[in-house]
Amino acid sequence: MSPRRVDPQLAAALLEAAARLLAEGGTAALTTRRLAAEVGASTTVVYTYYGGMDNLVRAMVHEGFARLHRRMATVRATNDAVADIMSLGWAYRANALDHPQLYLVMFGSSALGGFALGDGDRQHGRYTLEPLVDAVTRATEQRRFRPSDPLLVGQTMWIALHGLVTLELGGYLVDPYDAELCFESQLRSLTVGAGDDHDTTLISLARARRRRPRRTTTS
Repeated sequence: MSPRRVDPQLAAALLEAAARLLAEGGTAALTTRRLAAEVGASTTVVYTYYGGMDNLVRAMVHEGFARLHRRMATVRATNDAVADIMSLGWAYRANALDHPQLYLVMFGSSALGGFALGDGDRQHGRYTLEPLVDAVTRATEQRRFRPSDPLLVGQTMWIALHGLVTLELGGYLVDPYDAELCFESQLRSLTVGAGDDHDTTLISLARARRRRPRRTTTS
């Protein structure tokens, strides 16, 4: 008997199905049986392509960061680096709101089948900070920010926005200080804290607001 032919698209289809199940039913929905049904295969398909659920979840973490990187890469550099930083912040938030379950898995806030992120998994996504660090560098060169370590400034901004977005996903930001108001306030505070002039920050915020990304419905 000839060996069964491997479908080169099935590994990608499993990742898409896993992301879709997460979006629709949360972590409880992600089982080998449900995944197999989604892609029209037997329950062994997860083991055939990933060696088990742990490796599938790890691949999902990597895919989540790849999606984040693609979203951040849509923010083009302009001659207003502070507006670019704010636009990157909005892109980060939009990605999380479009893929909330995947976002929680990426950062270890949601466990799947006993899988826990290791140090390598946590470090994997650091490349997504590169557009932000580049924008901070340009803001410093444009004398909008005081001289400092761009990586440290970028990471501090990411920590603050990540916390805010996580609270939003958890439903903790409500009127009168809802997510929209808190997010813009945080953007202003972070850029002024890095050395920018308050009035100039408001001009950059207006520019960034016009560039806000549209939400998608993709899981």
